[in-house]
Amino acid sequence: MSIEVRNLLKLYGEQRAVNNISFKVDKGEIAGFLGPNGAGKSTTMKIITGYLQQTGGEAFVCGLNVTEQPLETKKKIGYLPELNALYYDMYVREYLAFVAEVHRATETTKRIEHVIDLTGLKIESKKKIGQLSKGYKQRVGLAAALIHDPEVLILDEPTSGLDPNQIIEIREVIKKQGLDKTVLFSSHILQEVEAVCDRVIIINKGELVADDTLSNLQRGNKDNHVVMVAFKESVDKSLLQRLHGVTNVEQGQTTGSYKLQTANPEAVRKQLLEIALQQNLNIISLQSESQSLESIFKTLTN
Repeated sequence: MSIEVRNLLKLYGEQRAVNNISFKVDKGEIAGFLGPNGAGKSTTMKIITGYLQQTGGEAFVCGLNVTEQPLETKKKIGYLPELNALYYDMYVREYLAFVAEVHRATETTKRIEHVIDLTGLKIESKKKIGQLSKGYKQRVGLAAALIHDPEVLILDEPTSGLDPNQIIEIREVIKKQGLDKTVLFSSHILQEVEAVCDRVIIINKGELVADDTLSNLQRGNKDNHVVMVAFKESVDKSLLQRLHGVTNVEQGQTTGSYKLQTANPEAVRKQLLEIALQQNLNIISLQSESQSLESIFKTLTN
């Protein structure tokens, strides 16, 4: 019960949309699949699901070769694509029954009620899909991906169009599914990835640039800490830039506040205290934190 790609390559003429990438996601793992627009995320997902033929390399789902056994692999996959294609003239339950029949799911009525409850669709379940808001259409797509109780879930921007409360609800659904399924989860909302995913896979311009847990990525980056300081007085930025071990200084939202990037936050905090004493400055707040996924993403994809 896993997803594996080996030296996956997809060419569009001279363009390498996916350039010889390899990774594996096992049962019980939720892997965040990240990258800028055009990095090759959706292309990779379409190859894994069998919707697109690769130029080279191999993709496997639950040990089955996607190219050689396309029908068998599709039975094991629940897929929510980035562009969620739905039949707007069908009622919610009618559509889910149709998808269940395509997958030859058993106990169809029971499964329909289960996924409706799971995705919070009950209040809108008697409407036609075309009458639903974008957020509820997204829920219908997720319910359809879950209807046949697949072993593998591939979710491309599953929280697109949802309001903050809906995002929290769907986040919990995904986390629960990840307990006994393999989940590959793509999102541009990095806070969602931090909240949901066990691992982070980042691609840029078709190439794999990171594949690890978030904590390991934070430790592995040489400049993986930020020291945040706020002075009561206005302080010259160049004074902070000269501190030993500081690699970057950014102005904060208020006068006298700064973010200092460093590999040694303790040494930087000590230097800041020394400067405050020497220059007769008043420090309002001083704290450090590990670099966020957003900062890591920016560093790896710039």
